[in-house]
Amino acid sequence: MNAFKTILIIMVTLLLGLSLGRIWQTDGKQVDDAATENEALVRQGTFSCSMHPQIQQPRPGSCPICGMDLVPLESVPTSAAGKTVLEMDESAKARAAIETSPVTKGFPTKTIRLFGKLEQDETRRRTLAARFPARIEKLLVNFTGIRVAAGDTLAEIYSPELLAAQRELLTAYRIDPESSFTRAAREKLLLWDLQPEQIDALLEDGVAKDHFFLKAPLGGVVVAKEVQEGDYVKTGQALMGIMDFSQLWVVLDANESDLPWLRYGQNVNFRVEALPGEVFSGRVDFIEPEVNPDTRSLSLRLKVDNSDGRLKPGMFVRARVDVKLAAGGAVYDPELSGKWISPMHPEVVREEPGQCDICGMDLVTAESLGYAGTAIKATDAPLLIPATAVLYTGRRSVVYVQKSDRSAPLFEGREITLGTRAGEDYIVLAGLREGEQVVTQGAFKIDSALQIKAQPSMMSMPGAPHEPAAELFKKQDYPALLKPYLALQSALASDDYESARLALKSMGDVSGHKGETAERIHTMLAAKTIESIRRPHFELLSNTMIAAVRADPGAFEKPLYLNHCSMVYPDRGADWLQSDGELRNPYWGAAMLHCGNTKEVFEK
Repeated sequence: MNAFKTILIIMVTLLLGLSLGRIWQTDGKQVDDAATENEALVRQGTFSCSMHPQIQQPRPGSCPICGMDLVPLESVPTSAAGKTVLEMDESAKARAAIETSPVTKGFPTKTIRLFGKLEQDETRRRTLAARFPARIEKLLVNFTGIRVAAGDTLAEIYSPELLAAQRELLTAYRIDPESSFTRAAREKLLLWDLQPEQIDALLEDGVAKDHFFLKAPLGGVVVAKEVQEGDYVKTGQALMGIMDFSQLWVVLDANESDLPWLRYGQNVNFRVEALPGEVFSGRVDFIEPEVNPDTRSLSLRLKVDNSDGRLKPGMFVRARVDVKLAAGGAVYDPELSGKWISPMHPEVVREEPGQCDICGMDLVTAESLGYAGTAIKATDAPLLIPATAVLYTGRRSVVYVQKSDRSAPLFEGREITLGTRAGEDYIVLAGLREGEQVVTQGAFKIDSALQIKAQPSMMSMPGAPHEPAAELFKKQDYPALLKPYLALQSALASDDYESARLALKSMGDVSGHKGETAERIHTMLAAKTIESIRRPHFELLSNTMIAAVRADPGAFEKPLYLNHCSMVYPDRGADWLQSDGELRNPYWGAAMLHCGNTKEVFEK
């Protein structure tokens, strides 16, 4: 009986436990479901900051920390088939101020800005030398800088040798005007720089003269005077130098990075400070074959007409080259496509092969000079997207594409391969199709919304798809690199090469001499001049430091001033960080120490 009661009690206890467990399980599921539903209700209509996700409020506005527009959190990001996507309704898209543009085809224009100066065209200089021994009786042009015309008298000279040569001609002419002796005597005087009209006057008068007037063989400006009145000169001795300024050279400095788009024969427009508002032009007739290892630049040259004499050697020049680009970044010039060009005189362009009218050299094809050929058609134009559509990770280029087959806006993140930047557009080599809509305004907001949701975004690197940007930067101790970086900035602004090297050594030690940043520092340490440290390496190092500050602003000492100078690189300018508000430009140093402006201040 006691055993039966014991078994009965155990069975009742087990049944009661199972019942309670089922009740508890049901209640727990209801609690979890309620919590999930409550979280969704809370998040619905909530707005958060892209840079500071801890900031959340139930209405649109600006972040109280950084001032950025808040991102609507009702957008529901998903990840499908390994793609990063974000879906939102039309009202959320409008509040986020998201704009899109289609992927188009065309031949974009890349503008290259160059600086240089006007110089004398050395092919237009003529040195007058004594062709026979003589004495300078009188100098009619007795100072440099005077302008002379062809045929003007420069000096009066006396020469027994010239007197004898005249008598030889007169004797031969009297015997037989058409004889070989007459022709030889006449040729001798021509080689001695006597003008044809002087020889004709001699034959007409029939009297040899012991004094001779030296005539200018060409017009120009006397730029050198090597003799004085009364000097005796020997054969071959220099007398004067005359420069023809009706044509000048423009010598421009081109960065190494611009070389892929510079070609012989290109038309270049330029301005000079002395004549504001006027635009002059010339064609490239020479590109230096070697890059200067210190400045990483080379010179190119233009021929410029100066028949009115308004341009002067030494004038500072600002020039621009507008280059049309075809697929693959090839240089495309419709005016030269399929034409034949003189290799010495680029102004000579012909439809058919032949010889140059000036130098007689064989003409060459435009294609042999690096231009795209005649096979280029409109259908071969490259794909283009606005530069504002591209987001950079440092290694990858990402755009967000709005899918057209959806009733509600769906944005897909896509990695693309970029070609050359041309003005406000990029050439796309791979990853997009013509007609697709890419986000041109608001792409960072979409990406930030994904980061807030801990979903894959543009900052997700291969192998770590959910790793936040701040975690990526923490792999290198950028806060510790800040102090030597600021010392480097100060040294460059002061044109102090040795202090810059010391700061770089400190940065190398902090980095542990490992990683991409350390490699950049090692490259800068190998530079032999301060200019080689500045361009392009300091800009790339600064961009990395700025990205690190943005990714983890709380890890850095404040304040930090983000400065920008648009004069460093004409197409984009360059940024840098400083710890004080007195702008000191590290890219120019004393040349333009205070050039630039403060874009942003990182404060506590």
